[in-house]
Amino acid sequence: MTGGRTHIATSDATSITVRGKDLCEDLIGRHSFTDMIYFLSVGRMPTPPEARVLDACLVTLMEHGWTPTSIITRLAADSVPDDVQVAIAAGLLSVGPVFAGTMEGCAELLVEGVESGEDPDAYCKRVAQEYVSAKRPVPGFGHRLHKPDDPRAVTLLEVAERNGINGRYVDLLRRLSREVDAARGGRHLTINATGAIAALFLEIGIPLKAGRGLAVVSRAGGLLGHVVEEFAQPSARTIWQLTREGIPYSDPQETPYD
Repeated sequence: MTGGRTHIATSDATSITVRGKDLCEDLIGRHSFTDMIYFLSVGRMPTPPEARVLDACLVTLMEHGWTPTSIITRLAADSVPDDVQVAIAAGLLSVGPVFAGTMEGCAELLVEGVESGEDPDAYCKRVAQEYVSAKRPVPGFGHRLHKPDDPRAVTLLEVAERNGINGRYVDLLRRLSREVDAARGGRHLTINATGAIAALFLEIGIPLKAGRGLAVVSRAGGLLGHVVEEFAQPSARTIWQLTREGIPYSDPQETPYD
């Protein structure tokens, strides 16, 4: 049976090679963590503008305060205090479209719009009307808290523009934003952080399937902060107690599920 092959890494008694580069001679001390994430995902080192944009996206995704990911991590850290990786992994399992954003969905719309050959304005108008008329959330748009605009999206797009990363995907995202507002009768709906990140990842050549993985890599750093704080200033037992108090038991015969 013929096996596969890897271009990622190999090693011998005196060296470690990562995608054709010597780890000690070419990479350590010469490239950043962000550079390496890009290198391993795309297969080449990023240009300085690409690295700055990717770094801005990773910083944006890292921390969101009290969300299921951080709460789960805190509870796991309290339950398994000797194994930090268990707490971080537990939180990362809840990284998904509800609390990490619909990055992939927005990216798919942008890729389809660019590759379809359809007039960009016509495409965006059609997509916006389809989603709004069906009362479906438009991937990459809207936020329960940040109104009228998500400040993270505004800053990310400014960083991209300063670095010359404002090509066809960013242009299509802005066109789609205008058409979404028009389809909503002029009521503004913000581009959210994951919508902006979807466009920027595409601009710098991040593979579509790698987007959620990069969100996980970034979020792991944020969750480490929660673990360290949990050990210093415990919150898990308070969360547990509040849950017990806030969700009382009731007789299933008196209050059956619908």
